[in-house]
Amino acid sequence: MTDRVLKSNSLKSVSGNFTAERKKVAMKSFVEVDADSHFPLENLPFGVFKPSGEELPRPGVAIGDFVLDLSVITSAGLFNGQNLNNSDCFFQPSLNKFLAMGRPAWKEARSTIQKLLSADESTLRDNASLREKAILPMNKVQMLLPTVIGDYTDFFSSLHHAKNCGTIFRGPENPIVPQWFHLPIAYHGRASSIVVSGTDIIRPRGQGHPAPNSPPYFGPSRKLDFELEMAAVVGPGNKLGESVDVNDAADHIFGLVLMNDWSARDIQAWEYVPLGPFLGKSFGTTISPWIVTLDALEPFTCDAPKQEPRPLPYLSEKTSKNYDISLEVRIKPDGEKDSSVVTKSNFNHLYWTLTQQLAHHTINGCNLRPGDLLGTGTISGPEPESYGCLLELSWNGQIPLSLNGTTRKFLEDGDEVTITGFCKGNGFKVGFGTCSGKVVPALV
Repeated sequence: MTDRVLKSNSLKSVSGNFTAERKKVAMKSFVEVDADSHFPLENLPFGVFKPSGEELPRPGVAIGDFVLDLSVITSAGLFNGQNLNNSDCFFQPSLNKFLAMGRPAWKEARSTIQKLLSADESTLRDNASLREKAILPMNKVQMLLPTVIGDYTDFFSSLHHAKNCGTIFRGPENPIVPQWFHLPIAYHGRASSIVVSGTDIIRPRGQGHPAPNSPPYFGPSRKLDFELEMAAVVGPGNKLGESVDVNDAADHIFGLVLMNDWSARDIQAWEYVPLGPFLGKSFGTTISPWIVTLDALEPFTCDAPKQEPRPLPYLSEKTSKNYDISLEVRIKPDGEKDSSVVTKSNFNHLYWTLTQQLAHHTINGCNLRPGDLLGTGTISGPEPESYGCLLELSWNGQIPLSLNGTTRKFLEDGDEVTITGFCKGNGFKVGFGTCSGKVVPALV
């Protein structure tokens, strides 16, 4: 293990309206963590990886530029609490079994890992052999999807996105349908085409609106778009026929990932009436590999927007909260050295909360399962520079965007889209890493 791992990283205490975890202790790890890192000791996001030259996936936790191999920690007998002792959840090729164990196991794992990685704990710090096996450079591993995703639902929870899309397609007189203010609207997406960050996205083919006196267009999408989203990863599910109370819904959400729900706007516009999106959305969805837990995000909670009219009782929360997560999207054209920022938004712009989304999903008795993914929908803010997709940013192709000397209305082949997200407090970040994908030409 390199000397770089053993350097201490002293993190200042945080002032302000943050939780007791930050107020009580200034986190310090024996693993070096850069001040600008997304993965300090306060974060500890979970993922699944394969070490270089090995074939067996296993769960891990990010710390700075390193990955802690949880299978090694388990083999060493260091998960010895009442929930994780003798459990094989970290010998699995996905996080599903761990997610199903619920919040007591999640908290036990988090507190154990924080203690093991802390600067004043010798168990791992002073055991060179164990440290060599357990702490791996992040650039020497391959990140995989963190869960087996059985089902995927995509919501439509941003008021500004709903208003902009409605204005573009229906006009400014009545841009938002009345039911939008009464329930979190969603559709059932395609889980099989969800891919991990870094996977190329093949330009989809399909039908588009016909020209006058012509059959529908068929061919590669001419309006390929990104969508700036995040997604909740479901923990324990619910039985078929039962629902989850909105005030208990947080116990069914393990954490969040970044998400790009790629969209073919021309295909979508032609097909979506009357049943909604199909081929315009099902060709590819990219997520970031690290799941940031709700416990890690707790210091960054904020009030959710006031909802008028008041939601029905099953959606009325005792405490309605969002998260202050800064989000950014960059596009790098093919052959260019530098990328350009095309939007900056924030998770706190969502009108419907994560817990409302999950409670509504189950109110009819639909059973969720560990590892299921619930997308937020495009996260747009009130200003043009905070719009969450090219459909809005270019106003459906009417206003080209400038990218370091070139322009874009929609994505072109070779464009690489990268989403980043983080919470920031007192000089360090709790972040999500990146969610990226490159557009490659349609198959012939």
